[in-house]
Amino acid sequence: MAIIHLLDDDVAVTQACAFLLESLGYEVRCWHQGETFLGEVNLHQVGVVLLDMRMPGLDGQGVHDEMRRRDSTLAVVFLTGHGDVPMAVAQMKRGAVDFLQKPVSAGPLQAALEHALQVSITACTRHDIVACYQQLTPKERQLAGLVAQGLMNREIADAMNIAVRTVEVHRARVMEKMQAGSLAELVNRLQQVL
Repeated sequence: MAIIHLLDDDVAVTQACAFLLESLGYEVRCWHQGETFLGEVNLHQVGVVLLDMRMPGLDGQGVHDEMRRRDSTLAVVFLTGHGDVPMAVAQMKRGAVDFLQKPVSAGPLQAALEHALQVSITACTRHDIVACYQQLTPKERQLAGLVAQGLMNREIADAMNIAVRTVEVHRARVMEKMQAGSLAELVNRLQQVL
């Protein structure tokens, strides 16, 4: 199950928000410092960070910037009492899924979290595909690119100046490393990284 990470220095706010989210069926983990959150959480999982903007130490923008630097798959929704339109626009341009003002009612909060979870699922899928692609050798990457272009084994053999049997062996390795069960699935996965 995806986790909603609440990151806010106000303990009363995180407790109240956690109670609300748990009553809606979410698994919640509370954090009170950006540095602790970044040091302990798995940034490459499906989940959402409900992030306050103003905190002592590393503020919400700093946490968001560090998550982006580390290519986190967690989606970010800002929930702050200290926001304005330019701040919201700036964070949305940087990849935040939503920017909500405190206090927020359950409806808009749940809608933002559901949208953010879908964004995180997509990011996690892409992250996994990129990890698979990075396992390919340069020759396998070249072959994968030709497969993605729709070339047949004979055409790939001619383009790479190798035997058709060698193409078949490399293609099987590419399918395995890319965790693709069919040619269509392989092409779909390659299109997300090429």
